[in-house]
Amino acid sequence: MSPERDELEMPYPQYRCAACGKELPLTEARLTVTCEEHRPGRADVTYAVREAVQDDRHDIEEICDRSWGETDVDAFGRTFDVLAAENLVATADDAFAGLVSLAVDGGDLAVVLLSVYPEYQGHGVGGALIEAAATRAAEKGLPSLKVAVSNDDIPSLFFYLRHGFVIHDIAVGLLADNLGGRVPGFAGIPVRDEIRLHRPVCP
Repeated sequence: MSPERDELEMPYPQYRCAACGKELPLTEARLTVTCEEHRPGRADVTYAVREAVQDDRHDIEEICDRSWGETDVDAFGRTFDVLAAENLVATADDAFAGLVSLAVDGGDLAVVLLSVYPEYQGHGVGGALIEAAATRAAEKGLPSLKVAVSNDDIPSLFFYLRHGFVIHDIAVGLLADNLGGRVPGFAGIPVRDEIRLHRPVCP
C-alpha cells in the first residue's frame, strides 16, 4: 500500500449503493446484512475474460488510477508494477469492466491487483477474473494463488474467502508503518495490517 494514495481518499467511486445505485468513495461505503430474499438481484451482463493486449494499456492505467491511484502496488514486502505484470481483463458489451494483475512471487501466483468498475460489481465479473487467475496458476504448475488485503477492506476479504481463499498470515502494523500512521480506509476503519490469503490450485 502506497502513502501516495492521498490518505486513501480516492477521487473516484469504489462501490455502488445496492439500494439507490449511488456510487460511493471508499470511506463512505458501508456494509449491510440481508437475507437471500432481499439480496440485490443481478442484472444480465454479458462479459468475457481474456489476456490483456497492448491496446489495453490506457484502460489498465485508468482502472489502476481509479482504484489505487497508481500502477505500483506494494504487497508481500515488495513493489509490483501492474504494467509489467501478467494482466487479464474483463470486458462487457465491448467496454472495459475489470482487471486482475498477476505476478509469480515466492513460488505462488500473486494477485497484484483485482479491480472491477462499480457498474459491473455484483455480476460475477470479479469471480470470473479470479477463476481465470486460478487456471493460469495451474497452467504454470504453481501450487496456489495468493493475495494481500488491508485490514479495513472487508468487502475484499469477504470476496476472497467466498472464492476459496483462506487467511495464511497477517503482517500486523505493516501498513500503518508504511503509511506513517493510521489513515482511514473502508467505512473509516483505520488501515493497519496486511492480511495475506492463499488458495490452493494444484494438488
